[in-house]
Amino acid sequence: MAIIKTETRQKTIEKEVTLIGVGLHTGADVKLVFKPGAENSGFVFQRTDLEGSPKIEADANYVTSTQRGTCMEKNGVTIQTCEHVLAALVGLDIDNALIELNSSEPPIMDGSSKFFVEAIEKAGIIEQNAFREEYEITQVVSYTDEESGSEIILMPASTYQITTMVDFGTKVLGTQNATLNKVSDFKTEIADARTFSFLHEIEMLLEHGLIKGGDLNNAIVYVDKELSPETMEKLRVAFNKDNIAVKPNGILDNLTLHHPNEAARHKLLDVLGDLALIGTRIRGKVIANKPGHFVNTQFAKKMSKLIKNERRNNVPQIDLNSEPLMDVNQIMDMLPHRQPFLLIDKVYELSDSHVIGMKNVTMNEEFFKGHFPGAPVMPGVLIVEAMAQTGGILVLSTVPDPENYLTFFMKMDKVKFKQKVVPGDTLIFKCSLITPIRRGICHMQGYAYANGKLCAEAELMAQISKVK
Repeated sequence: MAIIKTETRQKTIEKEVTLIGVGLHTGADVKLVFKPGAENSGFVFQRTDLEGSPKIEADANYVTSTQRGTCMEKNGVTIQTCEHVLAALVGLDIDNALIELNSSEPPIMDGSSKFFVEAIEKAGIIEQNAFREEYEITQVVSYTDEESGSEIILMPASTYQITTMVDFGTKVLGTQNATLNKVSDFKTEIADARTFSFLHEIEMLLEHGLIKGGDLNNAIVYVDKELSPETMEKLRVAFNKDNIAVKPNGILDNLTLHHPNEAARHKLLDVLGDLALIGTRIRGKVIANKPGHFVNTQFAKKMSKLIKNERRNNVPQIDLNSEPLMDVNQIMDMLPHRQPFLLIDKVYELSDSHVIGMKNVTMNEEFFKGHFPGAPVMPGVLIVEAMAQTGGILVLSTVPDPENYLTFFMKMDKVKFKQKVVPGDTLIFKCSLITPIRRGICHMQGYAYANGKLCAEAELMAQISKVK
């Protein structure tokens, strides 16, 4: 397994576009606005109807419910049924987008991703400067839900591919398969596959008031039991129709299937949308047997954890004998720090979004005189300070006169120390932007490695200020 930086540039929406519709489960009128997203921001939902317009990142770790679609919650703010929107974004090869909603649930539209695809294409798609990352699959990863028998397998492949195999155990639907060999085929092969339900599920949802925005235009209803006159009347009232009937193919009338295997294609659409919650592009083939939102999102959580660990343990491969990009004298030309508080010796890589620096830890360090002198250990706070100085090189490289600026900490978060650093160790620091640098504020993820192992990590925020 490996996180690779591709030569493909990230993409976002060119201009904002609006859709208006009804939420399937809430029945509320909803306005959804797709807006351009910043580089490396991924997909972010924003609730404009709530105070402060809180944002929720499309992250599997925020999933709280999968009973009637994929529901996320962060700090008490929820987003329901997000999978059709996310499938459209991934299906159109987009990396970053802001999705504004004035309700907890996107509009159901016709129960597919078709209208979202059309809106995004109307808005236009543009390339960004940052390059896309992919998680390359080199060995099989799987997740099985023992209770349902659902299983997802991810295996090596040259591109992102998905196959869904569904068996609903009913005569009306039976067994179906669907495959997406290229993401570029999503628009024509998968996007118009609508959500579906069985009659017994519809009855239960109606009795509990859980499907307020549905009608026969946004869900295929498979009739898996005999329709009694009482049920027929309930459906007629609920869907505001004069007459309800069953077609010869076993679905309620007023809908014509777009594909004979539309149910399997919609399950594939759901898999694509749910796996967008991993947060990183996948280079591999997904085989999903009897997929559902629960198994999809559990697998997404598993992949998210694997990728997070890969990032943390992805020790930069640096030839310490090679010519550095910056030596200590060049570093002092940029940073205001001096001994004993200059804590990095060399810089080996510097781009618009990351920096890699190095420090040789020797017994001559001033702090060893008083910090456990009998068993010298480098103070953790100084490891974080060295990490921040490395990040300071990144933010100061954005101004033409770095010698005229000072760098100040604004925030430290999720600081963890994994192992001690002692005299003789070589520290490698890697800092990567979490969000683009704006107004001299740098928000970055920092890692420190000693002897080929992660020894510390932290999210850091710093700001440069011009010397008066």
